[in-house]
This record gives sequence, structure tokens and C-alpha cells, in this order.
Amino acid sequence: MSKYQLLINGEMVDGDLTMDVLNPATEEKVADCPRASVKQLNSAVEAAKDAFPIWSETSVDERKGIILKIADVIEANATELAQLLTEEQGKPLEAATTEVYGMAAFCRYFTSLDLPVEVIEDSEARKVEIHHKPLGVIGAIVPWNFPLILMAFKLPPALITGNTMVIKPAPTTPLTTLRFAELIKDLLPAGVVNFITDANDLGEPLTAHPDVRKISFTGSTATGAKVMAGAAGLLKRITLELGGNDAGIVLDDVDPKEAAPKLFESAFQNSGQVCIAMKRLYVHENIYDEMCSELAAIADETVIGNGLEQGTKLGPLNNKMQFDKVKGLIEEAKKDGNVIAGGEVPDQPGYFIRPTIVKDIKEGSRLVDEEQFGPVLPVMSFSSEEEAVARANATSWGLGGSIWSSEPERAYALADQMDAGTVWINKHAELDPTIPFGGAKQSGLGSELGQDGLEEFTQRKIINMAKSA
Repeated sequence: MSKYQLLINGEMVDGDLTMDVLNPATEEKVADCPRASVKQLNSAVEAAKDAFPIWSETSVDERKGIILKIADVIEANATELAQLLTEEQGKPLEAATTEVYGMAAFCRYFTSLDLPVEVIEDSEARKVEIHHKPLGVIGAIVPWNFPLILMAFKLPPALITGNTMVIKPAPTTPLTTLRFAELIKDLLPAGVVNFITDANDLGEPLTAHPDVRKISFTGSTATGAKVMAGAAGLLKRITLELGGNDAGIVLDDVDPKEAAPKLFESAFQNSGQVCIAMKRLYVHENIYDEMCSELAAIADETVIGNGLEQGTKLGPLNNKMQFDKVKGLIEEAKKDGNVIAGGEVPDQPGYFIRPTIVKDIKEGSRLVDEEQFGPVLPVMSFSSEEEAVARANATSWGLGGSIWSSEPERAYALADQMDAGTVWINKHAELDPTIPFGGAKQSGLGSELGQDGLEEFTQRKIINMAKSA
């Protein structure tokens, strides 16, 4: 069994505490994992603070060069990282491999961006410039559904802009992150990036730490509210990418046979454990029954199993807490609607739930009103486009949504009415590092990815200079 350690001030160190990490497909221990104490958290922040002055003064080209070397290391160790990611997270090995290479690609993308000084006025009277300065120590909190790719939303832009970091992965998926830390530790000056782990007990002290200038958090809306409250005392900067209850709206001109596989993938990728997965589906009444039948057929044919086994399409839920939550939602949905595929838990070890389709269900059921974050999709019918949009918008979340139609202009008109940070047309849950991403309403604050995502890790400074004394 491999040994894992924290990275603090350039050194791999044991945790003051330990914890087990389980394989969600077998419920067996993958490894003993170090668990940081508050003292070690403080040491990590102190190391990042001490490293900031020198790191922030290095040239942007030098910082970009290091990020490119990190991308090279990721790709050179992709097989090992993907295997470990599958063991602790549960996703199929092919998906884990895609995530590893995606992390490297996101690193490379951010090195293509720049933050030049922008002159907004140069008149006889004055010259006014916009500069972007690093903030200081960034606390990055990463969830368990995509431990590597979501870290890549944060680490490359934070480092390129001259910040230093303390990164905390989720307690159920820390191993790939710690192995990554070990692989890159000699590429960076000591203290520039520090990796700690916890049992969901260090988020609050990290968020409230007086030397942490910004928190970049990806996770649930409930936890995001706690992060916001913890940061409020010092008015520190925050970026929150939170939960969603994304709706898809399928108009009456769609061919169910053609659209169903795309809709299924939009809802069930990573066993539904995706913040922007389609979590509610509204289908026009004229094609409703046919669409439900097509989705149910795909669900019944989908192979679930250990992500290391060839042919597995969907793996388990990542942890028992989420497993129990989704089971409870399905049991309630059996009373509120009609389960036409799945709905059962296989009699085997692991946190497996078969992909489940529920029709004839309405708002008011927890499955519709809450974010399930699992392999179950409620499918509802509608009569008019206005009705569909109104129902889709009737939620406190606003991360993403989608419109499906054979007439793009018709779909575009409805997309403009959806209250969400991103609205896709004839696709769902597409993320591209070049496109800014952020939520509306209770789905988040700020942006990640794109030029906006780079600027989120900076303080804008205005220099306003008179031309004469």
C-alpha cells in the first residue's frame, strides 16, 4: 500500500492525524491517508504567506513555464493518476483518464492568457491605467466528484497571476491530489503551493484565516453559504461554484430516438455526480411518452460496475452519505411518480444505484425540487413553451440549463429567458476552459475559466496620473 503525505513548505510530511480512504466500488480501504491538524493548516498558510513576496515578483513567463512543466508531469504520469482516481472516486477508468488529460489541457490553456496593463485614457490632462495585481494566499477547496479537473480551475490561474496557495481536497478523494503534490513539489519554490487534507473539519479555519486573502470553493450551496459567512468578517475575496438543479427543455420538434442518448449522457455522466448535470427534464406532451421509453431503454442497457472493469459505463456513487441520500430520494419518488427504469440497489458491495428514470412526477417532490447529485432523472411533461420556462426557472438555483429543438432560433429565444449562468442549445454540461463559467442565484458568485477566471485571482488597481504637476 502506497504512502501518502501532505505537502507543506516544500516538504512531504506526515499528517498529525490519519484517516481511511475507501474504494466506493468495493467499500474496501484503498490507503491510509494523512489528515492535517489545525496546527499544520496554520503552517501551510504561513509557508504560502512567506513564499508570496518572492513568487509574486517572478516574471509571468517564468510562472507560465512552471505551469507548462506541471502539465508535462501530469501527462507523463497519467496512467498512474487515472488508476488511483478510479480507485478512490469510483468513475470508470476511461473517464478518469480523460479527467487527468483534461487537467493538463486546462493548465496549458491558462498559460496562453495575459493580463497586460490597460490604458483607458491618455489625454492632455491625465493618463489612467488598469493593472492586475496578485492577492496573496489563496485557499482552494476542491470537491470529490472531479478532484483533478476542478483543481485545474484554480491552481493554474492562481499561480500564473502571482498568488500562492493552500489546497484542500475532499476527504473521500485526497489520494490523487496528494500524489500530484508529490510529483510537482520540486517544480515550485517551497511554500508556493501547499496541500493539506481533513475530515471536513478544516474548511472553517481555512476560510476564516486572517492571512488567506481569497477562497476559491467548489461544492454544495449549503457549504458555500458557510464559506461566505466565514469570509465576511475580513471581507476577503471569494469565488463560489455551487450546486445546481439544471433543467432541460425538449420542444415538440425533437426526434426522441435521436435526442435520448444525448439527454441521457447529460444527466448520467459520472453517475449524475456533476454540478451542471441535467437534473430535471421537461418534455413536450406530444413526444413525452416516446422520450420516456427511449430513456428507460438506455438506462436498462447501461452497464454499471467497478470502474476498473472493462465495459463499465457508470461507476458507484462516491460515498455512503451521498448513496443514502439518493436512495432516500428514489424511495420517495416511487410514491410521487412512476419509476420506469432502475430504482433498485444491486445486492453487492459498493455504493451502486442503477440509472433510474421517473415519469409522471411533479414539482413538490424532493426529487424535482432538490439537487439529487446521483443517477436518477425526473422527466415531466409540459404543454406550452412559456409553461416550461416558468417551471424551469422556479428554483433557487441557476447554474445551467438547456433547450433542445430542431430549430435553433426557436431554441435561442427560450434560452434567453432561462435564468441560469450558462444555457446550452442542443447540448448540456459542456465546459471549455476558454469560456467563463459561473452560476446565477444560489448557484454561485464570480466566474471561473476564461479570461474572467484568470482575473478573479487578481486585485484591479487603477493608476491615475496627472500630466502636469
